[in-house]
Amino acid sequence: MNNFCRIALIIFFSVLMSTSALATNGDNLIGVGPISRAMGGVGIAAPQDAISAVFANPAAMCFGPFCPAGEVDFGGTLFMPDVKAKVSGSGVGGTIKASSDDEVYAIPAFGLSVPITDGLSPPDWRFGLAAYGVTGLGVDYRDTDLDQPTFFPFSQVMPGAADGPLITGDFTQLQSMRFAPSIAYQPNAKLSFGLSGIVEYANLDLGQGSDWDYGFGLQGGTIFRPINDLSLGLSIITPRKLEFKKVADFDADGGLDDLDLQAPLEIGAGAAYAFQKLLIEVDVKWINWSDADGYEDFDWNDQWVFAIGTQFEPISKLFLRAGYNYAKTPVDKNNNFDGTRTRSVQGKVIPSEYYYETFRMIGFPALAEHHITVGIGYDFTANFSASLGYMHAFKNDLSESGTTPFGQPVKIESELTEDSIDFGLTWRF
Repeated sequence: MNNFCRIALIIFFSVLMSTSALATNGDNLIGVGPISRAMGGVGIAAPQDAISAVFANPAAMCFGPFCPAGEVDFGGTLFMPDVKAKVSGSGVGGTIKASSDDEVYAIPAFGLSVPITDGLSPPDWRFGLAAYGVTGLGVDYRDTDLDQPTFFPFSQVMPGAADGPLITGDFTQLQSMRFAPSIAYQPNAKLSFGLSGIVEYANLDLGQGSDWDYGFGLQGGTIFRPINDLSLGLSIITPRKLEFKKVADFDADGGLDDLDLQAPLEIGAGAAYAFQKLLIEVDVKWINWSDADGYEDFDWNDQWVFAIGTQFEPISKLFLRAGYNYAKTPVDKNNNFDGTRTRSVQGKVIPSEYYYETFRMIGFPALAEHHITVGIGYDFTANFSASLGYMHAFKNDLSESGTTPFGQPVKIESELTEDSIDFGLTWRF
């Protein structure tokens, strides 16, 4: 057990050093681990590995395919977002557009589930541990046509004033990692309960200042199996408050301001049914962005996430997986915004609604809605298996119209497409 704890800490600190990536359900990944992600992000009712068991529903550790043995999983995601933005209209003299800097982001994940009791018959206790990147969002339009720091000539109408940039939010980066020690209890053959302590470790960089903070929360879950082939799951994650110090000059007074962000309340339910060699799972999740500090301030709506995933074993030891995930973008459209008016955010007055809109529309384009996923897994031995998956988030764009700080017509647009490759290794012991 001590050796696995040492491994967990090593992987955890590797996750903390990873770079953020654009995410998919709001600023959350659709799922964690190559199996869950290849199945559309499902896992509340019947996760197939230790990573997704701890992430989606800790109660599932008592019903996983690895039970009654222990399991350790190592996973990774190569995330490849494609982000574009455009500002157009007479207020900016035509059309100005750019692509965010293209990069491939590596996101590691680690999961462990081990029996505390013998696991041969209820009551059964299990311990789990997971560390993974779960949230990421950001753009980099530096050194592009959108990066024009003296575009609006305020000094011509207000002597002594500094000229204003074309947009705010030309560089943003939010990354959040989660460390989750968990415990699960199975009182009988049909029911289990689970609880995770969540440590959220996050960084916010808005191009002017960067800060890290910790947030703490809990995740509780239960699974009920009325018959052997049917599994019903329920999970709830409490909010985690994060406070980032001196990250941006929102009110343009020459000093850097703080920004509070709150990882939101999440409630999810799932159902899974096994037809001999075919497993089908459906998950529904509600994410309460509209009441979360920061997201509420930048006009994010609540999200309903719908996911369906399948796993088929055509021959012994070979698993084929596919899934679909949908969630409407939480970013609200604010058509007819008035750039000559100010906007207040957490007590700081942004001098123009236009800059407020470019920050949230261009700087944080959480636009992905439709995702398809596929994957494959193979059990090389009874104790070792490998999995590979692919996700594609179809292109989605969002635009709104209003006026510049000088009252002239302008249109703001953002566009996002995503691809990712997932891989993982599993050992059972």
